[in-house]
Amino acid sequence: MRLPRPLLARPLLTLAGLLLLWEAAVHLLALPPYILPPPSRVGLALAGRADLLAAQAAVTVAEMLLGLLFGALLGASAALALLASGTARRWLLPLLVASQAVPVFALAPLLVLWFGYGMASKIVMAMLIIFFPVAMTLYDGLRRTDSGWLDLARIMTGDDPRHRFRILLQIRLPAALPALASGLKVAAAVAPIGAVIGEWVGASAGLGFLMLQANARVQTDLMFAALVVLALCAVALYGLVDRLSRRLLSWQPDSHTLSGPN
Repeated sequence: MRLPRPLLARPLLTLAGLLLLWEAAVHLLALPPYILPPPSRVGLALAGRADLLAAQAAVTVAEMLLGLLFGALLGASAALALLASGTARRWLLPLLVASQAVPVFALAPLLVLWFGYGMASKIVMAMLIIFFPVAMTLYDGLRRTDSGWLDLARIMTGDDPRHRFRILLQIRLPAALPALASGLKVAAAVAPIGAVIGEWVGASAGLGFLMLQANARVQTDLMFAALVVLALCAVALYGLVDRLSRRLLSWQPDSHTLSGPN
């Protein structure tokens, strides 16, 4: 689906206005570049260090994509386990909720110690952040399936346990797809957090690693350039997940598009 031109123009105009205000504030307040570089200087860093930024972004994007993939698979498996077993709900659900009380940043040094300074520790970090929203949204979607559909399926198939898997595939999972799509969008938005935190704690490549190196060398413009590239990667990942979810849910009406743009 293509966004209407007004919906594209408004954020671009807002962004341009914010950049102009940023540029003006730096010059009016005479801020030194190592404190806050103007957008023009950040743009020069983006253009002049494009090769370096692209190489480091490729590492971070790979960590984000693999973390999203494995985190989604882990979250979906946890949701199915919660649905299938009352024992799993009693024992696993409290652990899942309690796990979110542990700061992810506190686990990063342990993950680097266990999985090394390569991509593995960053992928695991992203997985830990991603799997919870996927698990909870999919589980809610599965257990909130219309009871009328389930009753009709049981009447037509009987109570034969062999038909439960078919009911899951043909009724519960399609009904839970909107909830799963919401969880995947949240996961795509937070995927960069896990990758970058892991790179800050210990890494030899990636945008987070580049930001630390630029900070140590007081190259603030390069830090901002890496941050801009990271934001663009995160927006692109979210857009990809949103587009795929819209294709999978083409049968579901979009109330926003039906009501028209405001």
